[in-house]
Amino acid sequence: MGRAWVDHPSWEVVAEASAAAGRDLESLLLDAPMEELTPTANAQLATFVLSLVVLDAIERLGLAPAACAGHSLGEYSALVASGAVSFDDGVRLVVARGEAMAHAGEDAPGTMAALLGISDDDAEAACQRAEGDVWVANYNAPGQVVVAGTTDAIATLTPIAKELGARKVLPIPVSGAFHTPLMAGARPALRKALGDASFGAPEVPVVANVDARVHNDPGEWPGLLSAQLCSPVRWRQTLETLDGLGATVLVEVGPGGVLSGLARRAAPDLQALSVAAPGDLDALMDAVATPESWRSEPTVHHGEHLYMSERVVVSPAGGIFAPEESLAAPGTGLLPGTPQPDGEAAHSTVGVGDLVGRVGVVEVRTPFAGQVVRWLATGGERVQEGQPLVWLRVESGAW
Repeated sequence: MGRAWVDHPSWEVVAEASAAAGRDLESLLLDAPMEELTPTANAQLATFVLSLVVLDAIERLGLAPAACAGHSLGEYSALVASGAVSFDDGVRLVVARGEAMAHAGEDAPGTMAALLGISDDDAEAACQRAEGDVWVANYNAPGQVVVAGTTDAIATLTPIAKELGARKVLPIPVSGAFHTPLMAGARPALRKALGDASFGAPEVPVVANVDARVHNDPGEWPGLLSAQLCSPVRWRQTLETLDGLGATVLVEVGPGGVLSGLARRAAPDLQALSVAAPGDLDALMDAVATPESWRSEPTVHHGEHLYMSERVVVSPAGGIFAPEESLAAPGTGLLPGTPQPDGEAAHSTVGVGDLVGRVGVVEVRTPFAGQVVRWLATGGERVQEGQPLVWLRVESGAW
């Protein structure tokens, strides 16, 4: 899986990762047979390191992400890419995670299966009706849900899922029921490793698997990464959050192209591409150099990462959100449950400094001028600091 990068300057990352991990990772990336690469401890480490090779190659082009997210293991790559976790700590955490999950899989054996053509609700219902140790592990995209649990429970679930609409149930050759309670045995070792690592504030927003929300507080990430072991990956919701943050191009970094394929289904308005080999770097440069080919009516604002022409207003504090009653998203009316003030017409445009709501007693004012595209939180919802509240299409020059 690393062969294409051997002659690229970014291959030097492998030697650095080998020193941090205390093992020969070049051999794992170039020469390991399938039976050596497949066990989760090796597969996770190899995937993570090659992702960092690709990330380094992208950074050498002068490109930086506007926001980051990662699917399961990829969340560690995302945190390194955002500057929240150092390279060395990232390697050590992935080593600890892979070994802990491998031991948990031995102590509580399980497997996973992909359900194609089924809704999220029906997949959850199939798990309940199976009456065994089986749960939704990944919400990947519309019509694709991954379940995980014991082998017997998944066998029981299979005909139920087909009855509820699944076109196919595809076994996934893994060594454990990842992102379910069967991984609880991995938590103590991972928590120790997380306690030994240093976390800083991300330089760009990072969307978490557990709740598909942006978390800027470095103190929250050890708990999020621990919770991720036994919680489903909310990838479809994560893509929706990235869309709401104003992303125009989604770039899958590392081996394979599964995530960019999922993104085309879950966020069809965005252009998704994979950088898995050096030849893909040209396509990436073309994508960010010509944003008009990806988004209709683009607006390019110099100095903004990836030419984002839309912005979200985020919560300045934690508490109960109360939206400004006079605001409405175009074509949608007011927020559900928000009465329209008597004698006033709802409007959908805001200026810099306008009030868009309150979180508890804290006013939420927009630093941008523009048009409300969509509300991302509802009245009465408890929100966290940094959580997106309203999505704006900004006006030219209004930054």
